[in-house]
Amino acid sequence: MLVEAAAGGVGSLLVQLAKAAGATVVAAAGGPRKLEVARELGADETVDYLEPDWTGGVDGVDVVFDGVGGAVGRAAFRLLRPGGRMVSYGLASGEWAGVSEEEAAERGVTLVKPEVTPELLRESTESALAEAAAGRLRPLIGQRFPLERAADAHAAIEARATVGKTLLEVR
Repeated sequence: MLVEAAAGGVGSLLVQLAKAAGATVVAAAGGPRKLEVARELGADETVDYLEPDWTGGVDGVDVVFDGVGGAVGRAAFRLLRPGGRMVSYGLASGEWAGVSEEEAAERGVTLVKPEVTPELLRESTESALAEAAAGRLRPLIGQRFPLERAADAHAAIEARATVGKTLLEVR
C-alpha cells in the first residue's frame, strides 16, 4: 500500500497500522527529513513526492491512502492495480485528487469514501487509544508551540514544514 504524507499526523499512524497488519508499505513524503521519519516508523520503501518523477520507482499498489490530494493524489491513483482501492482522507495540497467514479471504474479501482459518523469516530478513537496504550501505536508529536505563537504553528503547517502532529501548549 502507498501512504501519502507518511510523516504527517495521520500518515504516521497509517504506516504503523499497515505494518502491524502485515502490509508492505510504500511511504510517500516530501523531503529527506520526512522520508527518514517514515522509515523509522517502519515503511518498507520511501518516495519523495517533491521529485518530478516520484512514481517511477514504485511498482503497482493495491491500496492508496491519499492525504495530499491534488497532483500527488492523481499520480498515486495511476499506481493502483486493477481491483485496488483509494481512500482520500485529506487535502494537504489544498484540493482533492479529483478522480471521478467513471475514471476509477474504467481502471477497475474502487474509491472508498467512508461515511463518518459519531459512532465510527468513537470506535476508531477507542481502537487507536487502545493500540497506543498497549505500545503498538506511537503518536508522532513533531513540534510544540506556546499558544501565543499559534500563528507560527499554523504557518509551519501550511508551509508543510512539520512532521507528525503540531501541538499548542496552553499552560
